[in-house]
Formats: sequence, structure tokens, C-alpha cells
Amino acid sequence: MSNSRVYEENVRDIINRPGEMRERERTLTVPEKFGEGLAEIREGAELDLDVRLESVHEGILVSAEVATTMHAECGRCLKAFTTPFEVEFQELFAYTPTEADEYEVHGDHVDLEPPLRDAVVLALPFQPVCRPDCPGLDPESGELRDTEAAVPNSADIDPRWAALAGFAPEGAAAPEHAGAPHEVKTNAVEAEVDHGSGETPESASK
Repeated sequence: MSNSRVYEENVRDIINRPGEMRERERTLTVPEKFGEGLAEIREGAELDLDVRLESVHEGILVSAEVATTMHAECGRCLKAFTTPFEVEFQELFAYTPTEADEYEVHGDHVDLEPPLRDAVVLALPFQPVCRPDCPGLDPESGELRDTEAAVPNSADIDPRWAALAGFAPEGAAAPEHAGAPHEVKTNAVEAEVDHGSGETPESASK
């Protein structure tokens, strides 16, 4: 079968018979790849096609579910991988198209290739990843980073700002007292006693 006929579905028995419906399942070999860039459905891949054809007054309404395998290159670590790929679409093939972009019933069949290609290409990821938590490559060594290394830490601080890491304003309270204001108050009373006349806090208040 030529490339132009691989995706054809015969609708002879439901043309101009509104209410008639046919459901079909078949597996075909992709004659030409779908997609560009980092993700694609390769030529020669198996594609499972589940189609429902419904006859309506305007033409043939096609609902399809597609399942195949996507080949891709991870956008973070550049590793090649494969993963299951599924997409759905629904299109009306008109007996008499009124718009330039409408699909048409050709004689006794409909050609699913144009809407299928559009649906697949739009669903392919622009930046595929081999796994959601892929840490990517180390910018310096070019090697795959550990997952932990992908989390920013003190080692990732810009050296221009490293000198400020231990800076604290003069007179600032130590971190361990930040949550204990009652201790700061006690220290203030003790300081007052040390610098006073030697009276106890009770006698000073009298």
C-alpha cells in the first residue's frame, strides 16, 4: 500500500446515511515519521488506530485514538529514550467543504493522515525529559549530575557574594537568642545592676 493510502478509511456503506456508525481497530506501520526536533514518531513504528466513523448530514465525523511509541532525546541530559505515546482527535470530513481548511470526503473514503499528523505533532513535547526529576548535566564537567547535586547549595553561591555569607550587622543578637526575648530582658537588668550603685533591683525600684 502506498504512503498516501495507509491512513484511508472506507466509508462507502455509511455515506449519506445519517445515524449510521462504524468502529474499527487496526495496527499499521508508520510510512513517514511524525515530528521534528527532540521528539518524533519514527518511520517504521507500529501505530494502533481505534476509529469511530459516524455519518451525519454534513459528512463523516471521525473520532480516533492513536497509540504508538515516541523516540526522544532528553532536553536536560541529552539521553535517548522511548516512551508510550497516545493522542486523540475528532474531525468532520465534509461532503462539500465550505472552508479552505476543512477536510473532505473523497469519493468512498476519508484520509486520516492530515488530521492525525496535526494531532501528533502538536502533542509531541517541545522539551522532552527522560524522567521528571532528571538533574541534567553539570555545566562544568558535562557529566550527568546526581539528583542531590541538582539542588542549589552553598557551593553554588556566586563567588562575588561569598564574602557576604558570614556578614552580620554590628550589635545584632546571636541567632540562638532570636526566639527568646525574655533572656535579652534579663541581661539588660543584670547590666543595669552591674553599672549602678550596687543596689538590688528591688531596692532600686523603691
